[in-house]
Amino acid sequence: MDDRIVKLERKTKETDIKIELNLDGNGNSSIDTGLKFFDHMLESFTRHGFFDLKVHVDGDIEVDDHHTVEDTGLLLGECFRKALGDKVGINRMGYAIVPMDESLATVAVDISGRNYTVFKAPFKFQYIGDINSQNVKHFIESFANTSLMNININAEGENDHHICEAIFKSLARALNTATRITHDQILSTKGTL
Repeated sequence: MDDRIVKLERKTKETDIKIELNLDGNGNSSIDTGLKFFDHMLESFTRHGFFDLKVHVDGDIEVDDHHTVEDTGLLLGECFRKALGDKVGINRMGYAIVPMDESLATVAVDISGRNYTVFKAPFKFQYIGDINSQNVKHFIESFANTSLMNININAEGENDHHICEAIFKSLARALNTATRITHDQILSTKGTL
């Protein structure tokens, strides 16, 4: 199996982002987005997906968190797409159900070559730590758009932190399953993904 390691950069007037991803890692991370709660979510994502991930972002967080969260999602999705290469042998689909105290998140993914997002989560407050709760959905949509995946998320709970963390952990577990190489075919009747 070829190494599935990618290093990419994205620079705009709003953000300067560097990401290094190893799909076949051990859950090691070095995350600095300038947003502590977002760092925490990406660290959980890395640990529970068994990916190795380095993320460094210089973003316009003096404006707000939107561009940093969005652009990180866009670049991370691109990293996944490039690291997966021709997708020969991957499971393609994966799902996970993850509880966190009173919260429960169910995530299903399909690395289909088509982007689509379903996101149902009952956040009660505008902010979770230092990120706008609306930007959690926006991160997932941005990631799905550039990774060309279907991502379906359904979460419930009382505590916004718990709901969000369960989502990131469940997404990681689902992606761990979907990205694993277990055979030597492309799982599509079209012959391509």
